[in-house]
Amino acid sequence: MERRHFLFTAGAIGAALAARPRGAFAADLRTVKLGVGLKAMSPIVINLAIGEVLGYAKEEGLALNVLALGTNGNVQVAVDRGDVDVGVGVPSFGLPLLAKGEWKTSKNFYQYTYPYKWDIAVSPDSTVASYEQLKGKRIGVSDFGATDYPVTRNVMRTLGLDPDKDFKWIAVGNGVPAGVALQRGAIDALAYYDTGFGQIEAAGIPFKLVPRPAKLPLVGGQFLETRVQTLESQRAVMVGVGRTVCKASQFILANPKAGAQAFLRMYPETAPRGSTQEAAVAAVLQAISRRIKLYEPPYAGAKMGSINVQELKTEAEMNDFKISDYSPFYTNALIDDINNFDLAKVRQQARDYK
Repeated sequence: MERRHFLFTAGAIGAALAARPRGAFAADLRTVKLGVGLKAMSPIVINLAIGEVLGYAKEEGLALNVLALGTNGNVQVAVDRGDVDVGVGVPSFGLPLLAKGEWKTSKNFYQYTYPYKWDIAVSPDSTVASYEQLKGKRIGVSDFGATDYPVTRNVMRTLGLDPDKDFKWIAVGNGVPAGVALQRGAIDALAYYDTGFGQIEAAGIPFKLVPRPAKLPLVGGQFLETRVQTLESQRAVMVGVGRTVCKASQFILANPKAGAQAFLRMYPETAPRGSTQEAAVAAVLQAISRRIKLYEPPYAGAKMGSINVQELKTEAEMNDFKISDYSPFYTNALIDDINNFDLAKVRQQARDYK
């Protein structure tokens, strides 16, 4: 996508950018705006959000304000323009710009979720048993501006299929509406991500996952990014943001239920309508059960948040991007400092959380 396609919905995003932090706020804390490519807050970004309510941001002298900006494209523009301090970076939007020599403003500095997080679901009575058997079918995605669309297209391409000619792609919305579209037969299959399927399961909508192809490429990781200028001039702040997310991720891994409780404490409106507190926690747990397995890097000896350039190279090769230098796109220079905290203490806090 070219930058001119990254359009803001002025009213909604303007209101989001003006929002104040949800957690403890004090005048002496440095407010950091973190943009995510969602239309509304969701457990999908639980490890980006709960560091505020758990006090991890405050320990870094920060007030972390997570803002739903609608799409990943909107987030990219907001970061480049300096409208947010940090945003979720995705290779499917950034690598095309890098290949054109247009990636100059921002840099990814922490990987907060690792590949591979997408699947394709069909109705329980479907006879489809492989991705290849989906040829000619209607495949739903949450949004054409979300990662499930380009990543699934890339996977189909590796199987020798033409994503433009062999399928009809339909945007069906996020969460339960996506599941309803599959249940009602508006689509033949749903390409979606782990926490999204968890939300559909929590709503009691039945489906089955099509077996993944062998040797799925490790692509589609998601990162924290900021402007190069900010990274250079406010390094300690970016370390603080990364450490806040890292601690929150370790907290959730140590006690997923406590993580769900903290998320609902911060975003009570995300609970299913009319649900009890217990049911709401169960719904969040079901939504995040697949995702939390992807917080830690799948590489031996790698530190939490470190970026493996091979993921970027693989995705570029899948798209025939000619990229000789990936250094403008990412850095691991902050990872040691981000991981410099008492991990045992965080795990104990998770176990003791009330």
